[in-house]
Amino acid sequence: MNEKLFKRDFSEEIEKYLDSENIIVLHGARQVGKSHILFYLEKLLQDRKKLTKFLDLEDSRFVDLLNEGVDSLLIFLQAEGFDLEKIKNSKERLYLFIDEIQYLENPSSLMKLLIDHHSYIQLIVSGSSSFNIKSKFSDSLVGRTVDFEIFNLSFAEFLRFKNISINLKGKLDGIHLTKIKELYLEYMSFGGYPKIVLENSIEKKEKYLQQIIDTYIKKDIRDLAHIKNIKKFNDFLKVLASQSGQLVNVAELSRKCKIAVQTVENYLFLLENTYVIKLVAPFSSNAMVEVIKSPKLFFYDTGLLQMLQTKKLQKTDQGSVLETSVFAELVKKFGQDNVNFWRNKNQNEIDFILQKKAELLPIEVKSNFGNFRKTAMTFFCEKYHLKNFAVVALEGEKKGKEYFYPWEI
Repeated sequence: MNEKLFKRDFSEEIEKYLDSENIIVLHGARQVGKSHILFYLEKLLQDRKKLTKFLDLEDSRFVDLLNEGVDSLLIFLQAEGFDLEKIKNSKERLYLFIDEIQYLENPSSLMKLLIDHHSYIQLIVSGSSSFNIKSKFSDSLVGRTVDFEIFNLSFAEFLRFKNISINLKGKLDGIHLTKIKELYLEYMSFGGYPKIVLENSIEKKEKYLQQIIDTYIKKDIRDLAHIKNIKKFNDFLKVLASQSGQLVNVAELSRKCKIAVQTVENYLFLLENTYVIKLVAPFSSNAMVEVIKSPKLFFYDTGLLQMLQTKKLQKTDQGSVLETSVFAELVKKFGQDNVNFWRNKNQNEIDFILQKKAELLPIEVKSNFGNFRKTAMTFFCEKYHLKNFAVVALEGEKKGKEYFYPWEI
């Protein structure tokens, strides 16, 4: 592993569980940096003089080895020079990293046997998408795993990967504010996949994003989800890209794409569980309303969104891309289950309702601060007795403490 290893914001949270009795599981979309995180953690442990071994299941030889069972794995580790009996008796641990564990026929059986009978081996594994993990993990692992959802880079991580050191928490002078706005526009337009961020050529960014799309279609959709009509799925994906930030109408999608309602629902399920989209539930003090009313659709990555929409990347501050970008930032900072939207029968609407512990923060996203109108926000704040709200924009003049740039949320 010769490439530079960058620290991700949640690495310290994962580190807390490196000596636990649980299996650490990382899952997320393809190419968001799960392997990079495993390499980072391995290097961290090696610097602490710990024993580590890394198995990449993209190499089919390791898939065959692990499919043979625990005994074959133990023989392999001993052949690699690890004295397992000595490790066990010394109360040391061997940290075993397994990348892309969903390729195994029955990963649950292997992991259960290891944690039950060989607890001196600490497992840290990754899998692409929650769909793969859920379809391959059995109930026998309930309570035995600590799961981390891995998303593409946040804006702070984007700056770190580009070796740009600016304090986003402090007040910025005019020069640095202009620079940060330009950088956020780049981040918003091209997305947060690590490989895309590290590439300077827009032509290569486009090529790499298209490869991510093609690999996703091939490996997750065709091979794992067993969808045969790839063309219809591709067409469906393009239609969804044109509706990021909008309410989901299953019947309309069915008519527009000429596929059955049940198929639309299945496709949405797959896309959500492979971290391409998120269906954001409406906020209500009545939980049943969230179940009954239509959700909003958001893509997790704005670069991917643009490639699906137009087959090319361009710097843009159009509203839907900015709103999608803000959504992705909120998810990374606060968790996807803490982000909702609000809309009433009079069509008053607020882009996001962020639930922070016991507090609610309504958030409106505008391309320019000057475009904000208070009507819906005032209604919502009065209804739920709130004092605070947020207006997020990239341009214009801030008019008070409620006004924020995207990186200040």
